[in-house]
Amino acid sequence: MKKNEIYQTEITGMTTEGNGVCHIEGMAVFVPMTAIGDILEVRIVKVLKNYAFGIIEKLISPSEHRISPICPVFRQCGGCVFQHVNYQEELRDKENFVKDAFTRIGKLNPVFEPILGSDTRYYYRNKAQYPVTEQNGKLVCGFYARHSHRIIPYTECHLQPESFTHILNGLLPILEQCHISAYDEEHHQGELRHIYLRKGFHSGEILLCLVTRVSIRKKINPHLKEIQEKFPEIVSFAESVNPQKTNVILGNVFHLLFGKNFITDTMCGKKIRLSPQSFYQVNTAQAEKLYTIAKEYAGFQGNEELLDLYCGTGTIGLSMADSVKSLIGVEIIPEAVENAKENARQNHIQNAEFYCGDAGKMADILTQKRITPDVVILDPPRKGCDLLTISSVVNMNPSRIVMISCNPSTAARDAARFAEAGYTTRKVKAVDLFPSTSHVECVVLLLRKA
Repeated sequence: MKKNEIYQTEITGMTTEGNGVCHIEGMAVFVPMTAIGDILEVRIVKVLKNYAFGIIEKLISPSEHRISPICPVFRQCGGCVFQHVNYQEELRDKENFVKDAFTRIGKLNPVFEPILGSDTRYYYRNKAQYPVTEQNGKLVCGFYARHSHRIIPYTECHLQPESFTHILNGLLPILEQCHISAYDEEHHQGELRHIYLRKGFHSGEILLCLVTRVSIRKKINPHLKEIQEKFPEIVSFAESVNPQKTNVILGNVFHLLFGKNFITDTMCGKKIRLSPQSFYQVNTAQAEKLYTIAKEYAGFQGNEELLDLYCGTGTIGLSMADSVKSLIGVEIIPEAVENAKENARQNHIQNAEFYCGDAGKMADILTQKRITPDVVILDPPRKGCDLLTISSVVNMNPSRIVMISCNPSTAARDAARFAEAGYTTRKVKAVDLFPSTSHVECVVLLLRKA
């Protein structure tokens, strides 16, 4: 097989990145923008030792699952990978991603419950971070092209609230009037790096945060009244200064420009306070269903001590506080911990405590304090749990562990590690919080062996 050769083949599988899989001369070839059942001509663009990459040269017979993408920049933007197939097929693919991770990576055979799809495929996100650049002397923002940091200018993303489009289209000309320059990633120059928006799904409150390399407060201060009047739904406007040459978006220095330093929303019937740094699931309606499933998996009887690791603003634990004796939450981001404490206060929850620290180290400290939870909730980042966290949780000897994960591969790896320590993976349920993208959440129930 050589680069630029063309083969006729059929797509028979799908990778977790959303690329179709075909087999040519005994080698797996990954082809983006394809669907299972496509018969097509593939042009080989890269050949490695054990696999290759191709692109569609000609679509001979399209899959029955194909539909027309709703977004005009779908083929350039790196956000969505499933807009060209119907939602039923997307859900089947994601369900298979989860099953494959646990059986192949984890070597586990739990009960796989049917995937829970989203009620809506579009306009579901409550947060967006738009990189900014300059084109033809104008400020533009959008999304990164696939596998690059090249910005595709576009403000009408079909995954974001329509109010975000309205704000972006009105804000960019104001920022130009302020003579604010776009950040140049290559030369580490310029001012404005990202425009960050967050919206309360139930409250409608909007937080606007400008992520900058250097402070632009003096430039934008004369226009604050104009922004307030133009966008009354913005109740919090802040600047996050990030002078580092890094891919991390938010900086450590925040300046409030007007309004509050937080927005409020409701999650599972609880009032939630959110700062710019706070982790919060981007699909609120679907997250409420996700947490309900996690609560069912926990099987509370009313007298349990619950430990919520990676608790963020406390949304998961607080949604369960009325079903347990006591709740302890652990989170590494100080601002999120303060949000969690305030969220407990404003919801009149008195059986909850929150600590700031690394999940593994704090779990170890709680063990030394002889705090022995009956149930542990884990909601780790994409990289999963570290070995210290797993060993600390095992040492606490909870009867049940409920893991919520946005990465089935690391969830399966961690479940296998818990299995080595005496915990059986009883059941797994995929939940689609990110329609049209390659991401899928899953809820995992692990039971201590008798």
